[in-house]
Amino acid sequence: MTLDLDALRPFPDAGDPDHRAHDAADRLLLDESADARRGLARHEIAVIGDTFGTLALACASDATDGVVRVHQDSLGGERTLTANARSTGLEASVESLPLDAEVVRGARVVLVRLPRSLEALRDVAGLIAAHAAPDVVVFAGGRIKHMSLGMNDVLRAHFDTVDVSHARQKSRVLIARGPHDGRDPEPSAARLRIGDTDVEVRAFGGVFAGATLDIGTRLLLENLPETIPGQAVDLACGNGVVGATLALRHPGLRVYASDESAAAVASARATAAANGIADRMTVVRDDALSTLPDASASFIALNPPFHRGAAIDETIARHLFADAARVLRPGGELWTVWNSALRYRPSLEKLVGPTRQIARTPKFTVTASTRR
Repeated sequence: MTLDLDALRPFPDAGDPDHRAHDAADRLLLDESADARRGLARHEIAVIGDTFGTLALACASDATDGVVRVHQDSLGGERTLTANARSTGLEASVESLPLDAEVVRGARVVLVRLPRSLEALRDVAGLIAAHAAPDVVVFAGGRIKHMSLGMNDVLRAHFDTVDVSHARQKSRVLIARGPHDGRDPEPSAARLRIGDTDVEVRAFGGVFAGATLDIGTRLLLENLPETIPGQAVDLACGNGVVGATLALRHPGLRVYASDESAAAVASARATAAANGIADRMTVVRDDALSTLPDASASFIALNPPFHRGAAIDETIARHLFADAARVLRPGGELWTVWNSALRYRPSLEKLVGPTRQIARTPKFTVTASTRR
């Protein structure tokens, strides 16, 4: 069957008919890989970084036998793929998998939406080179404004040849062949001193701040209360440094950490293990805190992301504030650090409750909001 790309919907679907589930880079990737995919079975094709499932579903519709294996870092992207697969009757033709050997094992064609992080691309390229078929062809594409020559260098570290497609509609594709020097992804590591606490941090490619401590999170950690009631929640946990620091400072404390990024969850789990606190720090992949019941927590710490891709998107923070409010007990507190220019205090007052400033620098503000 020929898939109508315009029938696929982005998630969340705001009802804007101009908001599509594909862009020029997706279309160029499909066109550049068409000859290589011709005659292949679905199980010989893998897709990594597919934003809304367009690439995987288009490949599945063009092939037969088995499933197209897919890895998407974002839980929202994974759920969108599921919804689009259901709407097109292709549920049995695609399978979502973690970023490990099984997603690319034996694959002869791999389509990749280029991540913005070179470390994330290094994880992907090494994994493909280690476990895909010897004759694999990798098509890695993106918008030119988000591409760099460093991406070519990363691919050349794991493939004999890297060719470059002609540009089309401000998009381009890198085509890699001849895999060598493959390796499974391994987290970077760093030992950090935060106040009087030593923390080992681990981070896989693409995780915000990597295995470091960004200045906003440092400001939050330097100003957290000395007493934490009950279980602590590390919302949008990233590399897990906030949750790990809390657990190390308070030896009896249990920490629940969540993030919608698969790489962040893997990183936070690795951070917990490195600090010997995996038995007290539960890390889950979740949309905010959807798996926690209402009024079940007394303390939540949050450094909310404010970008979706390259664009500033304040709806992400408001969604996290609202779900934190749902999970907090009356009188419970949400401690948040945010870029001062974003002026989140009115949203915190409205969605959570009375909000007081704890600390402020020229760039960042730390607040504590009390659940009404």
